Amino acid sequence: MVIRMKTIKVVAAIICDNMKAPARIFATARGYGEFKGLWEFPGGKIEAGESPEDALMREIREELDTEISIGRFIHTIEYDYPSFHLSMDCFLAEVKAGGLVLKEAEAARWLTKDTLYEVQWLPADLSLIAILEKEMEGN
Repeated sequence: MVIRMKTIKVVAAIICDNMKAPARIFATARGYGEFKGLWEFPGGKIEAGESPEDALMREIREELDTEISIGRFIHTIEYDYPSFHLSMDCFLAEVKAGGLVLKEAEAARWLTKDTLYEVQWLPADLSLIAILEKEMEGN
């Protein structure tokens, strides 16, 4: 008998200073739960009937009091945590309006290619860092 883990479908915003040539990306440290203090890209669960882009805009509005422009899709991370499977669609994004107010996170940083590994990433988010390093080449 195969026991299937619950899959949680989420979206994440790779908020950057310039979607065409990102030099800095925005990361947050979780302010609650089992992974409190670990770093991630902001976003959250996709609700029934929502597109990934709609979910991402809603989540960033709720978590950061910010409106974003969503750019291109970067990658889908598939990661098995002990109690669930995470499927996370990641998109480049830029701030359109708002000041990135931390409503749920305990900290935030703008990271450059040289500082990407200075924070302790959640395991799923860590798998995206090598991809982002390539995105940030030469910036």
